[in-house]
Amino acid sequence: MPSNVGNIEIEYETFGSPSDPTLLLVMGFTAQMIAWSDDFCRALAGLGLYVVRFDNRDCGLSSKLDGMVVDAGSVMAAVLADEPSPPVPYTLSDMASDAIGLLDQLAVDSAHVVGASMGGMIVQHMAIEHPTRVRSLTSIMSTTGEPEYGSPTPEAAQVLLSPPETERQAFIDASTRYRVWQSKRYFDEVKVKSEAARSYDRSFYPEGSTRQLAAIYASGRRHEALMKLTVPTLVIHGTDDTLIPPSGGRRTHESVPNSTLLMIADMGHDLPDPIQPMVVSAIHSHVRLAEWRRATGR
Repeated sequence: MPSNVGNIEIEYETFGSPSDPTLLLVMGFTAQMIAWSDDFCRALAGLGLYVVRFDNRDCGLSSKLDGMVVDAGSVMAAVLADEPSPPVPYTLSDMASDAIGLLDQLAVDSAHVVGASMGGMIVQHMAIEHPTRVRSLTSIMSTTGEPEYGSPTPEAAQVLLSPPETERQAFIDASTRYRVWQSKRYFDEVKVKSEAARSYDRSFYPEGSTRQLAAIYASGRRHEALMKLTVPTLVIHGTDDTLIPPSGGRRTHESVPNSTLLMIADMGHDLPDPIQPMVVSAIHSHVRLAEWRRATGR
């Protein structure tokens, strides 16, 4: 269902009871909210959490910023050269504000926030810029905005930056090239193609990718701000990730005081079904501990 957040309309869906602690799931670059699988959301809701997933701006069924042009290549080149970024339509801070606005619409004072990839960057900004709204932070397969850490391998970068196929079947067939960063042990071609078909049919919108990519790079480094966080933080990363290699997760862990790091063997830049129970359990334990500390003041 849609919710108006400022001048942006955010599409979202909920699982579980609003009387339970809220868990906000934030997905990554160009990925729709359905990338958080239904089973994953239901598993978390079944553990006593009110799960909210949503489409970021420029993706899925949320608002599209049609016609807003940005040269993402120039933004990337400037940032990698340690030069000021050219102007961009929006930043990760704006996307974090979208998420906070959705919590406002749901009348949620504070939530446990979980982000994957770019979503991890967004929830980091939420914790930095809106600390009273974040009960706990879980950053999955993400990084700190420092190019020295978590930069993709050349092979992964080539696939990431390649224009998508526009015809439906070609798009579905091309989805197997994402195996370059996915969990090798658990790669399932049939499932990957099925998810690509579902994504294409729900909303095919390649134009948004350029603006989202520019937002990632223009937002800069978060290391120093992360060092000041006091929110309970869990960092999850796969040892086989080539899109944001493990150094990105380790750097995030090093940056956030008293954070917990969970490195998962055989996990790439995805959440395959066999790994989801481990991730669900880790998030639930983290949230439960944060709730206990909040209740006891410890």
